Amino acid sequence: MTLLVALLLAVGCGSEGGDFDGSHPDYEKALAGAPAPLAAIHRQGNELLPGGNDAYEKRIADLHGYPIVVNVWASWCGPCKFEFPALQELSAEYGKRVAFLGINSEDSDGFAKSFLEDAPVPFPSYTDPDKDIAEQLGATGFPDTAYYGRDGELCFLKIGQYAEHSEMRADLERHALAEEGCEGA
Repeated sequence: MTLLVALLLAVGCGSEGGDFDGSHPDYEKALAGAPAPLAAIHRQGNELLPGGNDAYEKRIADLHGYPIVVNVWASWCGPCKFEFPALQELSAEYGKRVAFLGINSEDSDGFAKSFLEDAPVPFPSYTDPDKDIAEQLGATGFPDTAYYGRDGELCFLKIGQYAEHSEMRADLERHALAEEGCEGA
């Protein structure tokens, strides 16, 4: 079993992951002065939160009035590792206007915590070992990224890895920050 876990960590899910050295944006400086609901998320940065779908749905409801970006990830997934630097950058840049959350699916808390030590983010992730939250969301693999409008309604679900970090930025601006709510919703 240990050999299987090591092999999964080495090959990811079909793509080489990034090597993280713990560097990231200065979240404290970038996110200073965020509105209270977003500051509450930042205080939980890098945490793995329990509670399943009920806790996740309550958080989405509590963030009414703010657009939300949710990334489904796992520590063993190479494409997830490729996307994390974009999530780090975008959450620092937009974190005063947009809520960011993670869903850590089909993963162990130990591996997820170790990964987050190397690739810290200023938002929490909900633990989802049986993929219940991800399936409720409609996510089918790793990574998937969901965009919610200010009304708390899911407006776009990107299935699979972004080929370029600029594509994630474009989707955030198109779907989460659209003036009239979610484009194409």
